[in-house]
Amino acid sequence: MREEAEIDRQWMSRAIQLAARGRGLVEPNPMVGAVLVRDGQLLGAAWHEAFGGPHAEALALQKAEDTSGATLYVTLEPCCHHGKTPPCTDAILHAGIARVVVASVDPFPEVAGKGIEQLRAGGLQVDVGLLADQEQFLNAPYRTLVIHRRPWIIAKWAMTLDGRIATSTGDSQWISNEEARIRVHQLRGRMDGVAIGVGTVLRDDPLLTARPPGPRQAQRIVFDSQGRMPTSVQLLRSNKVTSASPGVLVVVGPKVNQDHCSRLHDAGAEVFQCHAHSYVDRISEILQELGRRRLTNLLVEGGADVLGAFWDAKLIDEVHVFIAPKLVGGQQCVPAVGGTGIASIVDAGHLQHTQIELLDDNVYYCGRIAR
Repeated sequence: MREEAEIDRQWMSRAIQLAARGRGLVEPNPMVGAVLVRDGQLLGAAWHEAFGGPHAEALALQKAEDTSGATLYVTLEPCCHHGKTPPCTDAILHAGIARVVVASVDPFPEVAGKGIEQLRAGGLQVDVGLLADQEQFLNAPYRTLVIHRRPWIIAKWAMTLDGRIATSTGDSQWISNEEARIRVHQLRGRMDGVAIGVGTVLRDDPLLTARPPGPRQAQRIVFDSQGRMPTSVQLLRSNKVTSASPGVLVVVGPKVNQDHCSRLHDAGAEVFQCHAHSYVDRISEILQELGRRRLTNLLVEGGADVLGAFWDAKLIDEVHVFIAPKLVGGQQCVPAVGGTGIASIVDAGHLQHTQIELLDDNVYYCGRIAR
């Protein structure tokens, strides 16, 4: 039995590795991998490659000539409803497969255990839970979207060794080195949205695009309570170049001057007016809207007020920090994360699943917030 269990783990581990190849390509769908095996021999292996394309199970079945009596290892419960593709459960039942090993139940309401029930009702042996923790880690953004109806929030900033993201005059270009900035563009390239505050727009006039382009084009989002962003900024100028350019969404407050909204709209921005009065509540409001639009990953790049508001609202899921070997000093210099903060170190946020990498002389530190 131990040998059989270890064999199952090896095949499921391979399926999870395959699933990860879909990162940035399949959202808002989950990343899924599938492996077909019989008598220890691989018959077919695949992963969900593109949103709207065939699912991993269907692709794996297509690669196998004879699947009778085989075992299917799949990282997420097979779908049992008609969406952009036919139900995978139908294909599995028709393939003569004897056993299905599933890492995790799909939280999507139209599946959520129904796919497993359908396979068992068809006479298949279905085992659930193998390497579930690895699958759930991989698809945490998808699960956050389905369960909490908001995007997965990734906070990113570059700071000096003494924790500053800008000098007292607001100067911040460039704290990080070129290698670190390349990594930021790679991160942007798999995001559904990139968000900053209007202060960062006024100070840095960023484009917020991935250069070179990645697999996704992120919605560019600006938190601008009063609608004071100039129409001459690069965000809006680049938005007019081509219809394929990522759009710009400006999030304004309830008391904004409507003339400012009209000015931004005429310049090509989409304006979303929040009803909530506090910064934290407005963030929760726009995140629900982004969830309704099915944005899966949102990169929050600052500045300190925006990052602080997300932190105070306990909405940051993942952190990517680039630390440069530079010191600026000064009590008036800008810290990385503003907001109210905490009163006691015992309540400080703790990162888990951390990774540390040296990018020339910059330290790249990333991890997930422990819940």
